[in-house]
Amino acid sequence: MDCICLRGRSAVSPMKSRLVLSLLVLSASLCHAQNIERAWDMVWSRFYLPKVQTFGDYLSSYEKHKEQAHLPTAEEVRRQYPNPCGYSTGMEDGAILGGAMLSVLCDRFEVTKDDSLREKAANVFAGLQRCATVHGVKGFVARNVCPEDAKSTYINSSRDQVTHFVHGLWQYYHSPLPDEVTKQQIRVILADVAERMIETVTPENDYDFLRADGARCPLGICRMWNVQPHEAARLPMIYAAAWDVTKKERYRLQWRKYAAEAILQSANPGEQKPAYALLQMQCSLEVLHALEPDVALKAQIQTHMRHVRDLAAKRFTSVLAQIAKKSPEEMQMLGPDWRTVPEWKNQKGYPNPQWGPFREIWHLTREAGESALILLMIESPSLTEEQQAALKKLLEDFDYTHNASCGLVYHLAAHWKARRHQLIP
Repeated sequence: MDCICLRGRSAVSPMKSRLVLSLLVLSASLCHAQNIERAWDMVWSRFYLPKVQTFGDYLSSYEKHKEQAHLPTAEEVRRQYPNPCGYSTGMEDGAILGGAMLSVLCDRFEVTKDDSLREKAANVFAGLQRCATVHGVKGFVARNVCPEDAKSTYINSSRDQVTHFVHGLWQYYHSPLPDEVTKQQIRVILADVAERMIETVTPENDYDFLRADGARCPLGICRMWNVQPHEAARLPMIYAAAWDVTKKERYRLQWRKYAAEAILQSANPGEQKPAYALLQMQCSLEVLHALEPDVALKAQIQTHMRHVRDLAAKRFTSVLAQIAKKSPEEMQMLGPDWRTVPEWKNQKGYPNPQWGPFREIWHLTREAGESALILLMIESPSLTEEQQAALKKLLEDFDYTHNASCGLVYHLAAHWKARRHQLIP
């Protein structure tokens, strides 16, 4: 059934006015719900890669079975082409997206109690497990896995990948969705990640957790300590999550070793950080806040989380204003086959294909969902009337059937988090 949005106004009696108003509210709610289901369907039918149970970054076609034809071949991944991060290929952010989707599934299940979500969550978990095991390097979280052979991976990960990976598994572990066998698998995975951090994140390695081949990451994106304020909480969060699920004293000691200093360093993340950086900071702080035993430190974490929320509120308003300036045709833009783009940039020896104008559309789509989600990731979240109206308008009006950005995942995340906290109908 198509959604019929009522428009206009006529001279009617007060009783009829109330009826019309009720119908308008009902119609708007139906529009919202139907559009969110479109986003849900698009994520699973276009971005999900069933052969490896992960998600790709963007679409280069809206034609069925050709949506992600640009993905690297197994041969290209084996020779680390175009770069060891898989930047711009569509295989760049699989661990991030899988972790985020686990969070979506946990929130949606909390609202709906839909048992069919158990299988979807199990599939997403299997994809993340594959990212952590298929290469045989214990504790290394690959960005994604090549669908062609279901085993080839790029050798350079990042702290961003590990942040969402750990956060998603931790949320899944504490939800009603996994069985005991899966919970034991999560314990093993998070312990392996923590062990890699203990082994590699040392002064001798400049606190880098290293590439899968054991070499230092030249980009600085795998450094876990002596980092920027929005990144400071990542390392203790990993240890805290590993301790929480295993109760091994080894991980508790590492968590406590870094926790107080990391919380201190997290005070001022900067006014101009992109939404993805603020979201990852909030994910790290969320785990630390939930587990922190010291009352004063716990309060300090909550203060930081509220500050991040306030920064995200400004970003949310700004991003919506930028999207409003784009035409429908611009927002429907497809991504390129990265092999054929005219411009490539050299990032410290890593050749990176540039997407051109599509990069902005991809980024704005993500930022809208990411910044909205951050608003809801504090204790007892609330939205102003303006924020609530803006979020509802975004979710009702966005054309999810013609958008090529994996940012749709974060729109779903914002919707179901808001539903979980009863902030939108």
